[in-house]
Amino acid sequence: MNTPWKYIHPKFKLNGLSYRSDGLFEIAKDLINTGAHHEISIGNFIQEWLDNNDYVAVKTSGSTGLPKNLELSKKKMINSAKATGTFFKLPENTTALLCLPSNYIAGKMMLVRAMILGWNLYIVAPEKNAISHYDTEYDFVAMVPYQVHYSLKYLNKIKKLIIGGGAISKELNDRLQKVNTEVFATYGMTETISHIAVRRINGLAKSNDYTALPRVRFSLDKRNCLIIDAPEVSVEKVISNDVVKLISPTSFEYVGRIDHVVNSGGIKLFPEQIEEKLAFYIDRPFIIASEKNETLGEQLILIIEDATTQENSDFKEAFLSLSSYERPKKIYTFSKFPFTETGKIKRMELLNSLQNF
Repeated sequence: MNTPWKYIHPKFKLNGLSYRSDGLFEIAKDLINTGAHHEISIGNFIQEWLDNNDYVAVKTSGSTGLPKNLELSKKKMINSAKATGTFFKLPENTTALLCLPSNYIAGKMMLVRAMILGWNLYIVAPEKNAISHYDTEYDFVAMVPYQVHYSLKYLNKIKKLIIGGGAISKELNDRLQKVNTEVFATYGMTETISHIAVRRINGLAKSNDYTALPRVRFSLDKRNCLIIDAPEVSVEKVISNDVVKLISPTSFEYVGRIDHVVNSGGIKLFPEQIEEKLAFYIDRPFIIASEKNETLGEQLILIIEDATTQENSDFKEAFLSLSSYERPKKIYTFSKFPFTETGKIKRMELLNSLQNF
């Protein structure tokens, strides 16, 4: 059986130490038996990567619905790793940091890239201030937005940073304009084996448009949702629920999710766009959603985490940034939001809790 995933690049290092396949398997066992929670998931994945199966079992995060179990081809995961290395110009001996959970695709792919491309990969717990633990300088790091928020003063350690797993607020975007790190937002999902498009957030090359990685093409379905043709990472075209403005076959501007769209009095509203405007004024977790209304059909609502100390005047100021159609008609508060391990709000679980009140 041809098992290219058992090839470990001779330059690959884990926390500064070199390993071949047999030694790496032993390290994985030690991590499983004696490691911390995040190290156990790393050990489990390494063992799964080195077994004789040609696929890896993964689960989606569950941020927009119930988590799904998928089987991803190891060969296509290798293709994804090579595409990232090519796009970002990350050759062997690249120094990278894994600070994301390895039981989801983003963390798994950092390990695959390092093993296949010959990187020196350092590992820390997926905490909000993960980058602060070592004085090491990194060529490449992947984070979720809340980690970036708590790591701003340490970003000078990183040459290239990719951000995924959630929306980047206007406040965070503005603060990233002041750092020298090359910062990119990513677009992708478990089905596409991590990111298949990126956009530059800061610097002269910053853009609102996502650009495809090598051998990825885009089109639209009848709903104006993105269709992804990426034969290197998916046998079939991936039909998303993401409404986009198609710029070209290799670029698009993100609008919002079709399953979140609110039809209020005949006006279609995308919660993600409204959330981006409000994020500058609201410093705690929140989402924009909808509920039934006899006159409008649906009306917008704001759901915010434990906002009992928030002054009404603050909301009024925030709502001034919105058009009359975009302003929420009701505000609901929850003492604690449900989050995925990657820091995304579980919207469906939150909305189901609201309906059960």
